[in-house]
Amino acid sequence: MLFELNEVPWRIVDEFVAQHPNSALARLLPRSRCYTSIAADRGHLSPWTTWPTLHRGVNDEQHMISAFGQDRAEVDECFPPVWRMLRAAGVSVGVCGSLHSFPTPPDIDGYSFYLPDPFATDSIAHPAELVPFQEFQLMMVRASARNVDTAVPRDAALKFLRTSHKIGVRAGTYAALAGQLTAERRRPWLSTRRRSMQAIVAFDVFVKALADTRPAFSTFFTNHVASAMHRYWAAGHPDDYDEIGLGADWMDRYREEVPWAMGRADRMIARLATFADENPDYELWIASSMGQGPTMAQALETQLYLQDPGLFLRELAGVPESGWSRRPAMNPQCNVRIAPEYVGAVEKGLRTVTVAGTPLVFRQATDGFFSMDWGQPNLHDAPDAVRIDGHAHDPATVGLETVEIEERSDTTAYHVPQGVLAIYDPQDPSPTPGVRRDVSVLEVAPAILHTFGVTVPGYMQEPGVLARELVPHSVGTF
Repeated sequence: MLFELNEVPWRIVDEFVAQHPNSALARLLPRSRCYTSIAADRGHLSPWTTWPTLHRGVNDEQHMISAFGQDRAEVDECFPPVWRMLRAAGVSVGVCGSLHSFPTPPDIDGYSFYLPDPFATDSIAHPAELVPFQEFQLMMVRASARNVDTAVPRDAALKFLRTSHKIGVRAGTYAALAGQLTAERRRPWLSTRRRSMQAIVAFDVFVKALADTRPAFSTFFTNHVASAMHRYWAAGHPDDYDEIGLGADWMDRYREEVPWAMGRADRMIARLATFADENPDYELWIASSMGQGPTMAQALETQLYLQDPGLFLRELAGVPESGWSRRPAMNPQCNVRIAPEYVGAVEKGLRTVTVAGTPLVFRQATDGFFSMDWGQPNLHDAPDAVRIDGHAHDPATVGLETVEIEERSDTTAYHVPQGVLAIYDPQDPSPTPGVRRDVSVLEVAPAILHTFGVTVPGYMQEPGVLARELVPHSVGTF
């Protein structure tokens, strides 16, 4: 069971354990093999890149995945993710939310279960009873990329609620959701915790599918702790910063957000550890493909978002509505695919765009794919900050909007190469938890394949310290 705890470093785990000595992590880690995972990518560290590196056993220079919406047909053929390799070898597999698990594989019905990542462009899932949940999840994610949208899509929610008991959503989870809504009435800023509530519901779905189908290999991805760390690291770690511009009220309000999010992750881990104890042929791997560390602690009042890509592309390069399509992304990033006849004009135009005197950062891939990094901060007093080919534009006239940030937090923590890897095996009699050797994330995929007796392809590195230290299990028939 690969529990993908996105971007969490050992520092946050250790602080949580110290503050909660009766937690599942406090009980589990002394009985686990623990390592510091090291990101292996050469370019910009982002989860869209580092998780493919962990899943595929090659770094960004080979898989070249840098954003959602890229055409991955070729890379999936050359460097498939580990779940596809295991499935091809006859191992039973379940996938829940792992990044870049959409588009779904052509043999989706052959998986024990398959719930694609929450940035999918359609709601296909397996089995079919998971589709209403995926529809609801996709709508909620799209509505709450930066600020949490407190509205709930009524029709999708009702459709999901009618089927939720069948897919494992527990009464305790409904109670937690009701408690969350009640808490928001008293303290509206707690709406930011909805990101964690979404992960809690998805985890219920995962556990039910896991228990019902018992795949030999499964994944579950959660971003809720990473989201809290980005925004609120400074509130819990003021000594990390030379200067803090967020105010005492902000610090008091959000001080407990990262520990609260870790507490939700700990409850998930507790359930999986119990499952492993009751089914000792299973191992629990808790992994992050990189970590986070402190950056700066300054107020973020607004960010610049591209709200109307069609208008922007028309003004930039004369692209008609039929000449582009939107691809999945999380604000403030915007991803699009451009028809071949307009690619050159869009590339040329983007190279002339500046915001507050700084060139717009963008990436271009095959098949007309462009990824643009918006989100420029605090431009409310600079109406002429956006320039195209040297000419100033009111943001609204080119599809841009200055959006107020509800919790006023900038990215107070950001990506660092060092993450976590803890392997809990009920059959391992002699783990060495006090020794956290560095291991490249490139070791994870070959170690998983090695565990199942699946041949490690030549483009991956040979199974290293992870594979050598794992307790051999009888593989059996899946």
